[in-house]
Amino acid sequence: MSSPTPSSNPTLVNIGTHSLALYTHGPEPSSSKDPVVLFVSGVASSSLVWAAVVRLLSPSLRSYTYDRSGYRNSELSPLAPTAENIALELSLLINKAPISNPLIIVGHSWAGVIIHEFIALTGTEPHIAGLVLVDANHETAPQVLNVNDPILQVISEGLEPYSSKGIEAEHKLTQEEWDAFRSDQATEKTTLIGFKEDSEQYAPSFETLRKKELGKRQPLVGDKPVYVIGSTRSRDWGRLYKAGVEKGNGTEEQRSHVRELIRTADEKSEGLMKQFLKLSTKSKLVFALESGHFIQLTQPDIVVDGVRWVLDGLQTS
Repeated sequence: MSSPTPSSNPTLVNIGTHSLALYTHGPEPSSSKDPVVLFVSGVASSSLVWAAVVRLLSPSLRSYTYDRSGYRNSELSPLAPTAENIALELSLLINKAPISNPLIIVGHSWAGVIIHEFIALTGTEPHIAGLVLVDANHETAPQVLNVNDPILQVISEGLEPYSSKGIEAEHKLTQEEWDAFRSDQATEKTTLIGFKEDSEQYAPSFETLRKKELGKRQPLVGDKPVYVIGSTRSRDWGRLYKAGVEKGNGTEEQRSHVRELIRTADEKSEGLMKQFLKLSTKSKLVFALESGHFIQLTQPDIVVDGVRWVLDGLQTS
C-alpha cells in the first residue's frame, strides 16, 4: 500500500517564532532506536518534490517531509532564509515535533549546504544515522561549476524549465502529484520565498559554510553510511541549449560558451560528488544516468535504493 500524499496529513509544529508544516508517512517505529527518514528539499522547493520517493519507500518505514518557512502550509519566518537559519529552524522542528529516532537525512541540491550547516550546529550524535545526498551542493560548487552562469541564463531566457529539460515528459509522479507540485510552484507564496532563497541567500551560503572549515574534520559523520547520487548535469543544460537556440537566444559567442559548459559539466560534477565520499568511512557514489538535477522526480527509485543501502549498512554495523 502506498504512503499517504503529503497534503493528507500536515501537522503544524510551533518552533517558538512560528509554525512549520510536518508530514508523517508510514507507521510509528517499533523501537526508539529504529532509524526514520527525513527529507530536506533544495532551493525554491517544497515537500511536494519528494512525492514519488515517499510513495516508493517501504510502507513499513517511517519518514517525514516538511515545508520550510514560507512554503505551502508553513508560516513565514522572522529570520532571513539563509542556510544557517534554515538549519536552525530544522533543528527546532525536530526537537519540538518531537522526532526522537535517529535520522537518515535525504537532501537534494542546496540541502547539501543546509545539512552541513545542521551538522555544524548540532553535531552528528546521536540523532544522525546516515545521509543520502541527491545531486547535493558541495561547499566548493560555485568555484567549480556555476549553475547560475549568466550566459547560460541568456541562452535559456523565456524557456519553461520543466518542459525544456524534459522533466515534464519523464517525471515519475502520478498526475495528481505532478499537478500539485506544479500548482504549488506557481503560487505567489512559493514564488516569493523561492526568490528570496535563490536570489538573495543561495550564492553567499557557500562562502559562509566554507568559513566553518568542516572539511578539516573529515570523516565528518564517522562511520555512518553516506550514499551519494550524482546527476547527468549535461542532460539539463544540453536540452536547455537546444531549446534556447531554436528560440533564437544568444550570440554565437554566447552559444560557444554554453557548449563548453555542457562539455565539461559532468566531469566537474563528478569531482564535486566525490568530495562527499570523504564524509564517512562508509560511503558510496552512484550516478543517475537518465536524470538531470531533479533525480527525485525522474528516477526516484535511485533515491529509494540509497535509503535501502543506508538501512542495510546500519543493520550490518
